[in-house]
Amino acid sequence: MNKNLLIAISGAVLLWGCTAHGDNPGREYAPNMYHSVAYEPLSQITDESAGRWVNSLDNGPERGEYFNSNKYNPNRTNIRIPAPNTVRRDKFGWLPYRSKKVAKDSIDLIVAGMKNPLDSTEAIIAQGKLLYESICQHCHGAGGAGDGKVADKYPGVANLTGDSYVAMSEAHIFHVITYGAGLMGSHGSQVSPEDRWKIAKYVKVLQKKK
Repeated sequence: MNKNLLIAISGAVLLWGCTAHGDNPGREYAPNMYHSVAYEPLSQITDESAGRWVNSLDNGPERGEYFNSNKYNPNRTNIRIPAPNTVRRDKFGWLPYRSKKVAKDSIDLIVAGMKNPLDSTEAIIAQGKLLYESICQHCHGAGGAGDGKVADKYPGVANLTGDSYVAMSEAHIFHVITYGAGLMGSHGSQVSPEDRWKIAKYVKVLQKKK
């Protein structure tokens, strides 16, 4: 057989074997480039042979490419343990709000000196309005008068335009959103600190419209 013809046939067969179609991905010469290993933060793949068939790493024939356990993590997860006594800050550099739920007449004492870290810009007020309408309006009403639809079922919803509420600081409102007060439950786990401050900012705007 002609040497060139043999090379051509061999090349055609090789290329045909690489062709992907249907459920066949074709020949994979560097499978670790096709199948990235997903590191689950709260769980581990503890079987060292997992993914041995696609292993292209220089870690021995018995070590599978999907094995990703952090043997030095005592919790058997892939999350790195924070350094002792460290405190997580958010994207603004704010520390967690670590107060606690107290009686209504003690809230002002707890939040004394706290200021809203957000400026009273039109954008912040507009965002606070959207948050209020989606989270607060069904109870407190569009104007904050405590006449939302939920108030028909549960009398006693706070009228935010009342004199005692108008005197409240934004920090007081932030604290109440965080821990709840009276009929209102805690919203600290549902609403981020940034959004709580935005709502507090908008509530003060509502009160000025009284």
